[in-house]
Amino acid sequence: MTTTDTTDSASNSLLRPHAEQAFADELRALAAADDRPRPPSWRLSPWGVVTYLLGGTLSDGTVVSPKYVGPRRLMEVAVATLATDRALLLLGVPGTAKTWVSEHLSAAVCGESTLLVQGTSGTAEEAIRYGWNYARLLAEGPSEGALVPSPVMTAMRLGSIARVEELTRIPSDVQDALITVLSEKTLPVPELGIEVQATKGFNVIATANDRDRGVNELSSALRRRFNTVVLPLPADEDEEVAIVTRRVEQLGAALELPAVPAAAEEVRRVVRVFRELRSGITADGRTKLKSPSGTLSTAEAISVITNGLALSAHFGDGVLRAADMAGAVLGAVVKDPVADGVVWTEYLEAVVREREDWADFYRACREVHA
Repeated sequence: MTTTDTTDSASNSLLRPHAEQAFADELRALAAADDRPRPPSWRLSPWGVVTYLLGGTLSDGTVVSPKYVGPRRLMEVAVATLATDRALLLLGVPGTAKTWVSEHLSAAVCGESTLLVQGTSGTAEEAIRYGWNYARLLAEGPSEGALVPSPVMTAMRLGSIARVEELTRIPSDVQDALITVLSEKTLPVPELGIEVQATKGFNVIATANDRDRGVNELSSALRRRFNTVVLPLPADEDEEVAIVTRRVEQLGAALELPAVPAAAEEVRRVVRVFRELRSGITADGRTKLKSPSGTLSTAEAISVITNGLALSAHFGDGVLRAADMAGAVLGAVVKDPVADGVVWTEYLEAVVREREDWADFYRACREVHA
């Protein structure tokens, strides 16, 4: 067995492989076919990275699956940013694939998506700069051996991409630890009297949820170091249905769910419910609606359908039906039992009940929302 076979076998046993593991074959094929200029340390050219993200067919017949469905120009701007000295900030409402795009960009550019800082209210400065192995620090004093590099420092040394998730969740004083890194491309270690300078290829991709504005706003100094790309919600129903269908198929295969016949009708129904409640108006534009407190994102629609498939496969008759979907839809819509419960009840009675071909969905939803 070759090393590649061993790696592929190990990847297949993982619940959630990293992008560079799950799509290793596509990345290898792209690298072999890509004869365009590549920035220093990049595995692919900017054209190759965009092709990996949006999909296409290579000259040797290899089909590259789309990882992102949306405007090509947005991905071109994002990739071009990474080829400059400016960092990239992916901004959008929850469920617009910010983390997904960040991971796949890193995998395509440098073959490594795991140099990750997960932003939370408790994220400390050490997560961005460096920390210490305190046992060695006490035994030896400050030394390079006692230094524990952050993902950002490691990326600087390797000439790779560092990812910072949920940047606006990180306290403002910790966020500002990035300023010197992004402006001077250096990370001082005053305890040792040294500095780590970034090698060519280093950059940062950060993500932020625009619903978190006001939580920990970026300082103007830090914001200037980023080029911001806003990822929109899917433009229309067909586009969102295509995204949900593709990801549900991938998740079903990864989770090894028993095969369930294609259920395009149920997928489209869930997507329409989410889009109508999100926008506050029905698809035909005739009825205004109240919107619930949740985001009802594309990612949540994917989760709802996947849950329905599991119910159908393990506890149903193997056919995805409205009854399999109702409970998960209710859980996605009603986050606040009081306010969202009213919104959902009004939607059921004013919209769902009036659609003759949705009678089964109406009955199933009323049963779980009784």
